[in-house]
Amino acid sequence: MDKNILNGIAIILLAIFGVAAARVYFDLHPNKDFNRVRFITRIGIFAGFSAILYIVEIFTIKLPFFPSFLSLHFDEIPAFIAGFAYGPLSGLLVIAIKTVVKLPFTSTLGVGELTDLILSGIYVFIVTFVYKKIRNLKGVAIGFAIGTAVQVLMAMLLNVYAMIPFYMFMFNMSENTLLSVMRAAVPAIRDIGWSYALLAVLPFNLLKDGIVIALTFVIYRSLHVYLRFKKN
Repeated sequence: MDKNILNGIAIILLAIFGVAAARVYFDLHPNKDFNRVRFITRIGIFAGFSAILYIVEIFTIKLPFFPSFLSLHFDEIPAFIAGFAYGPLSGLLVIAIKTVVKLPFTSTLGVGELTDLILSGIYVFIVTFVYKKIRNLKGVAIGFAIGTAVQVLMAMLLNVYAMIPFYMFMFNMSENTLLSVMRAAVPAIRDIGWSYALLAVLPFNLLKDGIVIALTFVIYRSLHVYLRFKKN
């Protein structure tokens, strides 16, 4: 069976397991009053799932119609769920923890992780901050619209002015070599700058964000009743 199909099945199974495990946990711990230890435990659970989705290779999907160094990963989903349930700072905390956990496994001297931290942090914070102010489906839609637009723009800027120059330096690649890698997946790309950003980074992030939005909505709708603490 194709590796990407197996990856997709693994992600779905992890999501199902996560929902089931969370429901069992909250059934065994029905007290809804706020407790600092209980709150930290829940953030730790979401950070653990986020780290698994970020680090374990089987949960990373490479698509043949994008350059090989662009891969789908869904570590933002647990951060969104934590942010929706407990506020934007909780979502940022999940992102920060999974980044620290990933650093020992870095293959980019931490630059890739720093880029992911910035992009995911901006995305999660904007969406969950808007939802905190407008706690309904309209708030979710507005948050994701604004967050996606900002995150995609930042992704293009960081790729053009930071990530691409870094990889060329790090791996001693010429511009023509890197361009050939990009064009192997997207023949229409004409340069490693904004042509690459518009024809690869932009559609890739829109696709990734669309999948993340759909999965986050389904999972959070299944869990939100169990996640919230009662206000004292």
